[in-house]
Amino acid sequence: MTPEAQKRYDEKTARVQAAIALKEPDRVPMMPSAALFPMLNAGYTVAEVIYDTTLEKMEKSIVKYLEEFDPDCGLGTGTNYAGEGPMLELERPKNMRWAGMPGDVIDVNSIQQFIEYPTLLDDEFDEFFRDRTGWSLFKQAPRNSDFLVPLLKTLQGGRVSARSVAAQVSTPEFKAMLEDLWRLNELNQEYRKNAARLNKTVYEMGYPVFRQGGAAVPFDSYSDGLRGTILSLQDLYDHTEEVERYIEESIGPMLEMIRMQGKMPGAKGKHVFMALHKGIDGFMGDEHYRKYYWKHLQMIIEEIIKADMVPYIFCEGRYNTRLDCLTEVTPGKVFYHFEEVNMEVAKSKLKDIACIAGSFNTNLLQFGKPEQVRDEAKRLLDICAPGGGFIFMTGSGLSHVKKENVVAMFDTVREYGKY
Repeated sequence: MTPEAQKRYDEKTARVQAAIALKEPDRVPMMPSAALFPMLNAGYTVAEVIYDTTLEKMEKSIVKYLEEFDPDCGLGTGTNYAGEGPMLELERPKNMRWAGMPGDVIDVNSIQQFIEYPTLLDDEFDEFFRDRTGWSLFKQAPRNSDFLVPLLKTLQGGRVSARSVAAQVSTPEFKAMLEDLWRLNELNQEYRKNAARLNKTVYEMGYPVFRQGGAAVPFDSYSDGLRGTILSLQDLYDHTEEVERYIEESIGPMLEMIRMQGKMPGAKGKHVFMALHKGIDGFMGDEHYRKYYWKHLQMIIEEIIKADMVPYIFCEGRYNTRLDCLTEVTPGKVFYHFEEVNMEVAKSKLKDIACIAGSFNTNLLQFGKPEQVRDEAKRLLDICAPGGGFIFMTGSGLSHVKKENVVAMFDTVREYGKY
Protein backbone atom coordinates (compact mmCIF):
# COMPACT_ATOMS: atom_id res chain seq x y z
CA MET A 1 0.00 0.00 0.00
CA THR A 2 1.33 3.42 -0.96
CA PRO A 3 1.59 6.21 1.65
CA GLU A 4 -1.31 7.98 -0.08
CA ALA A 5 -3.47 4.85 0.05
CA GLN A 6 -2.55 4.29 3.69
CA LYS A 7 -3.62 7.83 4.53
CA ARG A 8 -6.95 7.25 2.78
CA TYR A 9 -7.43 3.95 4.60
CA ASP A 10 -6.71 5.47 8.01
CA GLU A 11 -8.96 8.49 7.42
CA LYS A 12 -11.91 6.40 6.31
CA THR A 13 -11.49 3.90 9.12
CA ALA A 14 -11.32 6.67 11.72
CA ARG A 15 -14.35 8.40 10.22
CA VAL A 16 -16.55 5.30 10.47
CA GLN A 17 -15.26 4.31 13.90
CA ALA A 18 -16.01 7.80 15.24
CA ALA A 19 -19.59 7.68 13.98
CA ILE A 20 -20.20 4.27 15.55
CA ALA A 21 -18.79 5.59 18.84
CA LEU A 22 -21.39 8.41 18.66
CA LYS A 23 -18.77 11.06 17.94
CA GLU A 24 -18.51 13.70 15.23
CA PRO A 25 -15.81 12.89 12.65
CA ASP A 26 -14.57 15.45 10.11
CA ARG A 27 -17.67 14.74 8.04
CA VAL A 28 -20.54 12.27 7.86
CA PRO A 29 -19.23 8.91 6.58
CA MET A 30 -20.79 7.70 3.34
CA MET A 31 -21.30 3.99 2.77
CA PRO A 32 -24.31 3.39 0.50
CA SER A 33 -25.09 -0.24 -0.31
CA ALA A 34 -23.62 -0.47 -3.81
CA ALA A 35 -25.45 -3.68 -4.84
CA LEU A 36 -25.64 -4.01 -8.66
CA PHE A 37 -24.68 -0.43 -9.48
CA PRO A 38 -20.90 -0.96 -9.87
CA MET A 39 -21.45 -3.69 -12.48
CA LEU A 40 -24.03 -1.73 -14.43
CA ASN A 41 -21.94 1.43 -14.17
CA ALA A 42 -18.98 -0.46 -15.68
CA GLY A 43 -21.10 -1.54 -18.65
CA TYR A 44 -21.58 -5.19 -17.70
CA THR A 45 -24.78 -7.15 -17.28
CA VAL A 46 -25.30 -8.88 -13.96
CA ALA A 47 -25.29 -12.22 -15.79
CA GLU A 48 -21.86 -11.49 -17.26
CA VAL A 49 -20.42 -10.81 -13.82
CA ILE A 50 -22.05 -13.89 -12.27
CA TYR A 51 -20.56 -16.12 -14.97
CA ASP A 52 -17.09 -14.54 -15.02
CA THR A 53 -15.23 -17.05 -12.85
CA THR A 54 -12.02 -14.99 -13.03
CA LEU A 55 -13.82 -12.17 -11.11
CA GLU A 56 -12.04 -9.71 -13.41
CA LYS A 57 -15.32 -8.04 -14.40
CA MET A 58 -16.31 -7.67 -10.75
CA GLU A 59 -12.89 -6.30 -9.89
CA LYS A 60 -12.99 -3.74 -12.72
CA SER A 61 -16.49 -2.74 -11.64
CA ILE A 62 -15.42 -2.16 -8.04
CA VAL A 63 -12.27 -0.27 -8.98
CA LYS A 64 -14.26 2.04 -11.27
CA TYR A 65 -16.86 2.63 -8.56
CA LEU A 66 -14.26 3.41 -5.90
CA GLU A 67 -12.31 5.75 -8.18
CA GLU A 68 -15.41 7.62 -9.32
CA PHE A 69 -17.31 7.94 -6.04
CA ASP A 70 -14.74 7.44 -3.24
CA PRO A 71 -17.07 5.96 -0.57
CA ASP A 72 -15.84 5.42 2.96
CA CYS A 73 -15.62 1.65 2.64
CA GLY A 74 -14.43 -0.85 0.09
CA LEU A 75 -16.35 -3.67 -1.57
CA GLY A 76 -15.75 -7.36 -2.01
CA THR A 77 -17.64 -9.92 -4.07
CA GLY A 78 -20.65 -9.13 -1.89
CA THR A 79 -23.90 -11.06 -2.02
CA ASN A 80 -24.50 -10.77 -5.77
CA TYR A 81 -22.95 -14.18 -6.56
CA ALA A 82 -20.22 -12.69 -8.78
CA GLY A 83 -18.26 -15.49 -10.41
CA GLU A 84 -20.52 -18.19 -8.93
CA GLY A 85 -22.76 -18.99 -11.92
CA PRO A 86 -21.13 -22.33 -12.84
CA MET A 87 -21.11 -23.38 -9.18
CA LEU A 88 -24.79 -22.57 -8.84
CA GLU A 89 -25.56 -24.68 -11.90
CA LEU A 90 -23.80 -27.63 -10.30
CA GLU A 91 -25.54 -27.12 -6.95
CA ARG A 92 -28.95 -26.86 -8.64
CA PRO A 93 -30.82 -24.97 -5.87
CA LYS A 94 -34.60 -25.27 -6.12
CA ASN A 95 -35.24 -22.11 -4.11
CA MET A 96 -33.18 -19.61 -6.11
CA ARG A 97 -33.07 -17.98 -9.53
CA TRP A 98 -30.11 -15.98 -10.80
CA ALA A 99 -29.25 -13.83 -13.81
CA GLY A 100 -27.82 -15.85 -16.69
CA MET A 101 -29.02 -19.23 -15.43
CA PRO A 102 -30.02 -21.78 -18.09
CA GLY A 103 -33.30 -20.84 -19.67
CA ASP A 104 -32.90 -17.13 -18.80
CA VAL A 105 -35.59 -17.51 -16.14
CA ILE A 106 -35.04 -13.96 -14.87
CA ASP A 107 -33.68 -10.85 -16.55
CA VAL A 108 -29.94 -10.66 -17.20
CA ASN A 109 -29.77 -7.56 -14.97
CA SER A 110 -31.91 -8.85 -12.13
CA ILE A 111 -30.72 -9.38 -8.61
CA GLN A 112 -31.06 -13.00 -7.48
CA GLN A 113 -34.55 -14.14 -6.59
CA PHE A 114 -35.39 -16.55 -3.77
CA ILE A 115 -38.44 -18.80 -3.69
CA GLU A 116 -39.80 -19.40 -0.22
CA TYR A 117 -41.48 -22.64 0.73
CA PRO A 118 -41.49 -24.80 3.88
CA THR A 119 -38.89 -27.54 4.16
CA LEU A 120 -40.16 -28.62 7.59
CA LEU A 121 -43.70 -29.97 7.24
CA ASP A 122 -46.43 -30.04 9.88
CA ASP A 123 -46.10 -33.77 10.61
CA GLU A 124 -42.30 -33.76 10.89
CA PHE A 125 -41.65 -31.85 14.12
CA ASP A 126 -41.11 -35.02 16.19
CA GLU A 127 -38.61 -36.37 13.67
CA PHE A 128 -36.94 -32.96 13.35
CA PHE A 129 -36.21 -32.71 17.08
CA ARG A 130 -35.46 -36.43 17.54
CA ASP A 131 -33.03 -36.87 14.64
CA ARG A 132 -31.96 -33.51 13.22
CA THR A 133 -29.17 -35.00 11.10
CA GLY A 134 -31.38 -37.65 9.54
CA TRP A 135 -34.16 -35.18 8.84
CA SER A 136 -31.71 -32.67 7.32
CA LEU A 137 -30.22 -35.30 5.03
CA PHE A 138 -33.27 -37.19 3.90
CA LYS A 139 -36.02 -34.55 4.04
CA GLN A 140 -34.60 -31.04 3.83
CA ALA A 141 -31.65 -31.60 1.48
CA PRO A 142 -33.65 -33.09 -1.44
CA ARG A 143 -36.28 -30.36 -1.02
CA ASN A 144 -33.57 -27.74 -1.55
CA SER A 145 -31.61 -29.48 -4.33
CA ASP A 146 -31.34 -32.73 -6.30
CA PHE A 147 -27.54 -32.56 -6.17
CA LEU A 148 -26.97 -35.20 -3.44
CA VAL A 149 -29.87 -37.52 -4.27
CA PRO A 150 -27.58 -40.40 -5.47
CA LEU A 151 -25.65 -40.25 -2.18
CA LEU A 152 -28.83 -40.09 -0.10
CA LYS A 153 -30.20 -43.18 -1.86
CA THR A 154 -27.00 -44.98 -0.92
CA LEU A 155 -27.24 -43.95 2.73
CA GLN A 156 -30.83 -45.19 2.84
CA GLY A 157 -29.87 -48.53 1.36
CA GLY A 158 -30.55 -50.66 4.43
CA ARG A 159 -28.11 -53.53 4.96
CA VAL A 160 -24.54 -52.42 4.33
CA SER A 161 -21.82 -54.61 2.85
CA ALA A 162 -18.84 -53.87 0.66
CA ARG A 163 -20.56 -55.41 -2.36
CA SER A 164 -23.88 -53.64 -1.83
CA VAL A 165 -22.16 -50.29 -1.39
CA ALA A 166 -19.99 -50.93 -4.44
CA ALA A 167 -23.09 -51.64 -6.49
CA GLN A 168 -24.87 -48.50 -5.29
CA VAL A 169 -21.93 -46.15 -5.91
CA SER A 170 -21.19 -47.60 -9.33
CA THR A 171 -24.33 -46.28 -10.99
CA PRO A 172 -24.03 -43.61 -13.69
CA GLU A 173 -25.94 -41.18 -11.45
CA PHE A 174 -23.49 -41.62 -8.55
CA LYS A 175 -20.47 -41.27 -10.81
CA ALA A 176 -21.94 -38.08 -12.30
CA MET A 177 -22.49 -36.70 -8.80
CA LEU A 178 -18.85 -37.40 -7.87
CA GLU A 179 -17.66 -35.68 -11.02
CA ASP A 180 -19.83 -32.68 -10.15
CA LEU A 181 -18.41 -32.63 -6.62
CA TRP A 182 -14.86 -32.61 -7.94
CA ARG A 183 -15.71 -29.84 -10.38
CA LEU A 184 -17.54 -27.85 -7.69
CA ASN A 185 -14.50 -27.99 -5.43
CA GLU A 186 -12.20 -26.92 -8.26
CA LEU A 187 -14.44 -23.96 -9.04
CA ASN A 188 -14.68 -23.00 -5.37
CA GLN A 189 -10.91 -23.09 -4.93
CA GLU A 190 -10.53 -20.85 -7.98
CA TYR A 191 -13.22 -18.51 -6.64
CA ARG A 192 -11.51 -18.16 -3.26
CA LYS A 193 -8.18 -17.40 -4.89
CA ASN A 194 -9.69 -14.76 -7.19
CA ALA A 195 -11.74 -13.24 -4.36
CA ALA A 196 -8.54 -12.87 -2.31
CA ARG A 197 -6.92 -11.08 -5.25
CA LEU A 198 -9.90 -8.73 -5.53
CA ASN A 199 -9.83 -8.00 -1.79
CA LYS A 200 -6.11 -7.24 -1.98
CA THR A 201 -6.72 -4.77 -4.83
CA VAL A 202 -9.35 -2.93 -2.77
CA TYR A 203 -7.09 -2.87 0.29
CA GLU A 204 -4.12 -1.54 -1.67
CA MET A 205 -6.33 1.25 -3.04
CA GLY A 206 -6.82 2.38 0.56
CA TYR A 207 -10.41 1.30 1.17
CA PRO A 208 -11.28 -0.56 4.38
CA VAL A 209 -13.76 -3.40 4.29
CA PHE A 210 -15.51 -3.49 7.64
CA ARG A 211 -17.68 -6.59 7.40
CA GLN A 212 -16.33 -9.86 8.75
CA GLY A 213 -18.72 -12.61 9.63
CA GLY A 214 -22.45 -12.70 10.20
CA ALA A 215 -25.16 -13.88 12.53
CA ALA A 216 -28.91 -14.49 12.51
CA VAL A 217 -31.80 -14.28 14.93
CA PRO A 218 -33.04 -17.85 15.60
CA PHE A 219 -36.61 -16.98 14.65
CA ASP A 220 -35.37 -15.69 11.28
CA SER A 221 -33.56 -18.98 10.70
CA TYR A 222 -36.72 -20.86 11.65
CA SER A 223 -38.87 -18.80 9.30
CA ASP A 224 -36.44 -18.42 6.39
CA GLY A 225 -35.03 -21.92 6.28
CA LEU A 226 -37.68 -24.19 7.73
CA ARG A 227 -41.28 -23.00 7.79
CA GLY A 228 -41.63 -19.95 5.55
CA THR A 229 -43.21 -16.61 6.41
CA ILE A 230 -46.87 -17.59 6.68
CA LEU A 231 -46.41 -20.85 8.56
CA SER A 232 -43.87 -19.35 10.98
CA LEU A 233 -46.41 -16.69 11.92
CA GLN A 234 -49.13 -19.30 12.39
CA ASP A 235 -46.72 -21.38 14.48
CA LEU A 236 -46.58 -18.62 17.09
CA TYR A 237 -50.12 -19.78 17.91
CA ASP A 238 -50.36 -23.37 16.67
CA HIS A 239 -46.84 -24.71 17.41
CA THR A 240 -45.72 -22.52 20.28
CA GLU A 241 -43.73 -25.23 22.06
CA GLU A 242 -41.90 -26.20 18.87
CA VAL A 243 -40.96 -22.58 18.10
CA GLU A 244 -39.66 -22.06 21.63
CA ARG A 245 -37.71 -25.32 21.56
CA TYR A 246 -36.07 -24.50 18.24
CA ILE A 247 -35.07 -21.01 19.41
CA GLU A 248 -33.63 -22.23 22.72
CA GLU A 249 -31.67 -24.99 20.98
CA SER A 250 -30.32 -22.54 18.39
CA ILE A 251 -29.24 -19.55 20.45
CA GLY A 252 -26.35 -21.33 22.19
CA PRO A 253 -24.59 -22.44 18.98
CA MET A 254 -25.18 -18.97 17.50
CA LEU A 255 -23.45 -17.29 20.45
CA GLU A 256 -20.59 -19.78 20.24
CA MET A 257 -20.18 -19.07 16.53
CA ILE A 258 -19.87 -15.36 17.33
CA ARG A 259 -17.21 -16.09 19.95
CA MET A 260 -15.28 -18.10 17.35
CA GLN A 261 -15.57 -15.26 14.81
CA GLY A 262 -14.11 -12.91 17.42
CA LYS A 263 -11.01 -15.10 17.67
CA MET A 264 -10.26 -14.91 13.95
CA PRO A 265 -7.22 -12.83 12.88
CA GLY A 266 -8.13 -9.18 12.33
CA ALA A 267 -11.62 -9.54 13.82
CA LYS A 268 -11.28 -6.74 16.36
CA GLY A 269 -13.44 -3.79 15.36
CA LYS A 270 -14.93 -5.57 12.36
CA HIS A 271 -18.66 -5.53 11.65
CA VAL A 272 -20.77 -8.65 12.16
CA PHE A 273 -23.69 -8.30 9.76
CA MET A 274 -27.26 -9.28 10.62
CA ALA A 275 -30.30 -8.77 8.41
CA LEU A 276 -33.53 -8.73 10.42
CA HIS A 277 -36.13 -10.37 8.20
CA LYS A 278 -39.11 -10.98 10.47
CA GLY A 279 -38.71 -8.14 12.95
CA ILE A 280 -40.59 -5.80 10.62
CA ASP A 281 -43.47 -3.68 11.95
CA GLY A 282 -46.73 -5.59 11.92
CA PHE A 283 -45.38 -9.10 11.39
CA MET A 284 -45.80 -9.96 15.05
CA GLY A 285 -47.20 -8.06 18.03
CA ASP A 286 -45.03 -6.32 20.58
CA GLU A 287 -45.33 -9.16 23.12
CA HIS A 288 -44.36 -11.78 20.56
CA TYR A 289 -41.54 -9.59 19.25
CA ARG A 290 -39.99 -9.28 22.67
CA LYS A 291 -40.38 -12.96 23.51
CA TYR A 292 -39.47 -14.64 20.25
CA TYR A 293 -37.28 -12.06 18.55
CA TRP A 294 -35.82 -9.18 20.55
CA LYS A 295 -34.76 -11.28 23.53
CA HIS A 296 -32.40 -13.30 21.35
CA LEU A 297 -31.36 -10.44 19.08
CA GLN A 298 -30.31 -8.54 22.21
CA MET A 299 -28.26 -11.54 23.39
CA ILE A 300 -26.52 -11.76 20.02
CA ILE A 301 -25.78 -8.03 19.93
CA GLU A 302 -24.20 -8.11 23.38
CA GLU A 303 -22.16 -11.22 22.51
CA ILE A 304 -20.76 -9.48 19.43
CA ILE A 305 -19.78 -6.52 21.60
CA LYS A 306 -18.09 -8.85 24.13
CA ALA A 307 -16.10 -10.31 21.22
CA ASP A 308 -14.81 -6.77 20.52
CA MET A 309 -16.63 -6.52 17.22
CA VAL A 310 -19.41 -4.23 15.98
CA PRO A 311 -23.01 -5.45 15.59
CA TYR A 312 -24.14 -4.18 12.16
CA ILE A 313 -27.92 -4.61 12.28
CA PHE A 314 -29.82 -4.14 9.03
CA CYS A 315 -33.46 -3.54 10.00
CA GLU A 316 -35.38 -4.63 6.91
CA GLY A 317 -38.79 -3.12 6.19
CA ARG A 318 -40.45 -0.57 8.47
CA TYR A 319 -39.05 -0.48 11.99
CA ASN A 320 -40.88 2.36 13.74
CA THR A 321 -42.53 0.26 16.45
CA ARG A 322 -39.30 -1.52 17.44
CA LEU A 323 -37.19 1.51 18.31
CA ASP A 324 -37.73 1.28 22.06
CA CYS A 325 -36.33 -2.24 22.03
CA LEU A 326 -33.32 -1.13 20.01
CA THR A 327 -32.35 1.28 22.80
CA GLU A 328 -31.73 -1.64 25.19
CA VAL A 329 -28.09 -2.24 24.21
CA THR A 330 -24.65 -1.12 25.36
CA PRO A 331 -24.26 2.53 24.22
CA GLY A 332 -21.74 3.49 21.56
CA LYS A 333 -21.15 -0.04 20.26
CA VAL A 334 -23.97 -0.78 17.82
CA PHE A 335 -24.69 0.24 14.24
CA TYR A 336 -28.36 0.18 13.10
CA HIS A 337 -29.01 0.45 9.37
CA PHE A 338 -32.69 1.10 8.58
CA GLU A 339 -34.46 0.34 5.34
CA GLU A 340 -37.46 2.45 6.31
CA VAL A 341 -38.03 4.32 9.55
CA ASN A 342 -38.97 7.78 10.79
CA MET A 343 -35.39 9.03 11.14
CA GLU A 344 -36.40 11.97 13.28
CA VAL A 345 -37.85 9.60 15.88
CA ALA A 346 -34.94 7.17 15.48
CA LYS A 347 -32.42 9.95 16.08
CA SER A 348 -34.33 11.15 19.13
CA LYS A 349 -34.46 7.71 20.72
CA LEU A 350 -31.04 6.38 19.70
CA LYS A 351 -28.79 9.48 19.67
CA ASP A 352 -27.05 8.47 22.93
CA ILE A 353 -27.30 4.73 22.30
CA ALA A 354 -26.34 3.68 18.79
CA CYS A 355 -25.14 4.89 15.41
CA ILE A 356 -27.91 5.05 12.82
CA ALA A 357 -27.96 4.96 9.03
CA GLY A 358 -30.23 4.45 6.05
CA SER A 359 -33.85 5.31 5.24
CA PHE A 360 -32.82 7.16 2.07
CA ASN A 361 -35.28 5.82 -0.50
CA THR A 362 -33.44 4.43 -3.55
CA ASN A 363 -36.55 4.93 -5.68
CA LEU A 364 -35.57 8.59 -5.67
CA LEU A 365 -32.22 7.66 -7.20
CA GLN A 366 -33.94 5.60 -9.86
CA PHE A 367 -36.85 7.84 -10.79
CA GLY A 368 -36.11 11.27 -9.29
CA LYS A 369 -34.06 14.25 -10.40
CA PRO A 370 -30.69 15.41 -8.99
CA GLU A 371 -32.27 18.38 -7.22
CA GLN A 372 -34.75 16.09 -5.46
CA VAL A 373 -31.88 13.84 -4.41
CA ARG A 374 -29.93 16.81 -3.01
CA ASP A 375 -32.97 18.06 -1.08
CA GLU A 376 -33.63 14.67 0.50
CA ALA A 377 -29.97 14.17 1.39
CA LYS A 378 -29.88 17.57 3.09
CA ARG A 379 -33.08 16.79 4.97
CA LEU A 380 -31.61 13.59 6.38
CA LEU A 381 -28.34 15.31 7.26
CA ASP A 382 -30.19 18.09 9.10
CA ILE A 383 -32.02 15.49 11.18
CA CYS A 384 -29.32 12.93 11.81
CA ALA A 385 -25.88 14.51 11.57
CA PRO A 386 -25.91 16.85 14.63
CA GLY A 387 -23.98 15.34 17.50
CA GLY A 388 -22.50 12.52 15.40
CA GLY A 389 -23.55 8.89 15.43
CA PHE A 390 -24.72 8.96 11.82
CA ILE A 391 -23.52 7.21 8.66
CA PHE A 392 -25.16 8.13 5.37
CA MET A 393 -26.50 5.03 3.66
CA THR A 394 -29.35 4.26 1.32
CA GLY A 395 -32.26 2.21 2.63
CA SER A 396 -31.54 -0.55 0.11
CA GLY A 397 -29.04 -1.33 -2.64
CA LEU A 398 -28.28 1.17 -5.43
CA SER A 399 -28.81 -1.31 -8.29
CA HIS A 400 -30.85 0.26 -11.13
CA VAL A 401 -30.32 3.96 -10.44
CA LYS A 402 -29.37 7.01 -12.50
CA LYS A 403 -25.69 7.85 -12.34
CA GLU A 404 -26.33 11.58 -12.19
CA ASN A 405 -28.45 11.00 -9.09
CA VAL A 406 -25.71 8.97 -7.43
CA VAL A 407 -23.26 11.77 -8.18
CA ALA A 408 -25.66 14.31 -6.67
CA MET A 409 -26.03 12.19 -3.53
CA PHE A 410 -22.29 11.78 -2.97
CA ASP A 411 -21.53 15.43 -3.70
CA THR A 412 -24.24 16.67 -1.35
CA VAL A 413 -23.11 14.55 1.57
CA ARG A 414 -19.48 15.60 1.12
CA GLU A 415 -20.31 19.29 0.91
CA TYR A 416 -23.23 19.50 3.35
CA GLY A 417 -22.20 16.80 5.78
CA LYS A 418 -19.11 18.50 7.22
CA TYR A 419 -18.81 19.07 10.95
